[in-house]
Amino acid sequence: MQNKKTTAILLSVLAAAFYAVNVPFSKLLLNQIGPTFLASLLYFGAGIGIGILYLSNPKKHAGEKKLTRKDLPYTIGMILLDIAAPILLMLGLKSATSANASLLGNFEIVATSLIALFLFREKISRRLWIAIALITLSSGILSFEDMSSLHFSGGSLLVLAAAACWGLENNCTRNISDKSTFEIVFLKGIFSGLGSCIIALCIGEPLPKLGAVAAALLLGFVAYGLSIFCYVRAQNALGAAKTSAYYAVAPFIGTALSCIIWRDALSVQYFLALAVMLAGSVLVVLDTLQAEHTHPHTHTFTHTHDGVTHTHTITHSHAHVHGESETEHSHHHRMHTLLKQHEQAHHV
Repeated sequence: MQNKKTTAILLSVLAAAFYAVNVPFSKLLLNQIGPTFLASLLYFGAGIGIGILYLSNPKKHAGEKKLTRKDLPYTIGMILLDIAAPILLMLGLKSATSANASLLGNFEIVATSLIALFLFREKISRRLWIAIALITLSSGILSFEDMSSLHFSGGSLLVLAAAACWGLENNCTRNISDKSTFEIVFLKGIFSGLGSCIIALCIGEPLPKLGAVAAALLLGFVAYGLSIFCYVRAQNALGAAKTSAYYAVAPFIGTALSCIIWRDALSVQYFLALAVMLAGSVLVVLDTLQAEHTHPHTHTFTHTHDGVTHTHTITHSHAHVHGESETEHSHHHRMHTLLKQHEQAHHV
C-alpha cells in the first residue's frame, strides 16, 4: 500500500514537471501558431504520441481494463470539458488582466477538491484542506502583480468557469482512472484536439507551417501526453483532490524553466510562494502516507454440548487508517457464524 502511494506521489509530481515544460516552450511557438491551433496541436500530439507508445508493445498492456459503455458519460464529459475550458479561458482573457486570470485560474485546485467532496463523495481530511489552502495561497502569491489589477468582472467569471470545468474534468477522469491509461489519454488527445481544431477553423486562424506543427506535436506529447498519463495513474491511487494538490507545483517548475530559457530573474515573491507551497506539499505527503495499522482482537466463547463445556479462543485482526478524514471505523465479527459451524461439526 505504501509503495503504491509513494509511486503515485512521484507520478503526480512528474505529471506537473512534464506540464511545466508547456509554458516556456508554448510561448516560443505562439510566435508562429495561433493560440487555438496550438491548443489543438498539443492535444493531437498527446493522443498520437501515447497511441504510438501503445502500438510499440500492445501485448504488454493487453491485461489493462478497457473503457466500457458504463464509462461513456465520464469519457464524453472529460472530452467536452477539455474543449470548453480553453474556450472559456480565451473569452475571459479578452476583458480580464493576465494577473487576475492567473490568480483565478488557481481556483482549479479548489474546484477539483470541492467537486470530489460534494459530487463524488471523496473524503478530504482537515489536514488536506489546510494543504489546499496553502497551495492556493502560494499560487496566488506567485500570480500577484498589482492590487489595481485585481477587479471582478465578466471576464473574471469566465476564467472561474474555465477553472471549474477543469476541476470537473479532473473528477470525470478520476472515475475512469482504473481503466487503460493509454486509451484514456488517446481519446482525450484526439477528440479534444479535433474540437479545438474545428473552433480554430471556424474563427479563421491561419494554418501553421509544417515545422511549427511538428514542434507543437512533440511538445504536446511531452507536456500533455506524458503529463496526463502520469496524472491519471496517480489519480487511481491518490484520488482527484490529492493529485490536484501535488500537481500545483507545476507553476513553480515552469517559472524556474522560464528563468533558464528567458533569463528571467527569480524574485523574492517567488521564494516566498515556494516556501508556502512546500509547507502545503508536506501536509499533503503526510496525509497521503498515513500508516495503515492492523489491530489484533481475541475473543473467547464457551458452549455446552452433551454435558461437556467447551471453551474456544479466536484471534482475528482488522485494518483501518488513522487520520482526521476518518471519523469512525468499523469491522465485522463472524462469531455467530463460527459458533454455528462449530456446533454443526459436533452434531455430525
